[in-house]
Amino acid sequence: MNFFIVDDDEAIRSMISEIIEDYDLGNVVGQAEDGALIDIGMLNFKKVDILIIDLLMPIKDGIHTVKDFGKPLAFKIIMLSQVEDKKIIGEAYNLGIEYYITKPINRLEVIKVIEKVISNIKLEKSISDIQKTLSLLGLNKSRSSEEKPVFKNTILESAEFILTDLGMITESGSKDILDMLQYIIELDKNNSNEYEFPSLKNLFINISKKRLGKSHKEIDLKKEIKASEQRVRRAILQGLTHIASLGLTDYSNPKFEDYASKFFDFTEVRKKMMELENEILNSHIRINTKKFIKVLYMESKKNL
Repeated sequence: MNFFIVDDDEAIRSMISEIIEDYDLGNVVGQAEDGALIDIGMLNFKKVDILIIDLLMPIKDGIHTVKDFGKPLAFKIIMLSQVEDKKIIGEAYNLGIEYYITKPINRLEVIKVIEKVISNIKLEKSISDIQKTLSLLGLNKSRSSEEKPVFKNTILESAEFILTDLGMITESGSKDILDMLQYIIELDKNNSNEYEFPSLKNLFINISKKRLGKSHKEIDLKKEIKASEQRVRRAILQGLTHIASLGLTDYSNPKFEDYASKFFDFTEVRKKMMELENEILNSHIRINTKKFIKVLYMESKKNL
């Protein structure tokens, strides 16, 4: 993968470049200190696969730089910033930003996000190759009836934004959570008059059956349910830890104020903050999975 890094802080550019090289994630084919110094022609000429760009820069910021690129783009974009404003972050995602990383830079988060974007690029390429093959065989027919409804897409996109905001989108359990939301969306849409929020047990059973396929043994289903429960719990715990760390740094952080008591039991958030502050790693943090899923669904709908 070819990377291009744009940030007015030389230390940030150096750190990200070092991460990419140290972990064999790809090659850094260029760097710039401002959005005014790059254009779409240059990036395409260098065959950039992933552009990592800062949101705030002195002359031309990341938002205006990406706007000027136009669409479609031949590369993916990861945006960096200390800005916590939801409207600005939302605008970035609307422009096609793949992921958003909040400064100060966390090495592990950068690695996970880059690996996720690389995985998405490879998946898109595989799908494109299959479509080309089918087209050559005369089998690539239009199937508008199979397209995902806009209702489903927008809620899931909103949920992905929230999970990213919570610092847990790169956790494997986030995929399970999004699968749950997809199931809830269908229930809500098809049974709008008699809709009741499904039990946690039914959610895990449904996504586990879907993952295993039609022909599966009962013992395999039980194992998958157990594994899914653990993945989801770990993901939510990561979200709680992320929010707790924000609150520990700045109690008035808007993200902390908005999410701490909404998605989690605040007593548990406070317990985690004390754990982080005192470097205690053995306290038991209670995770309310059903509350998290339900609030995520309601917030994702509300944000449409």
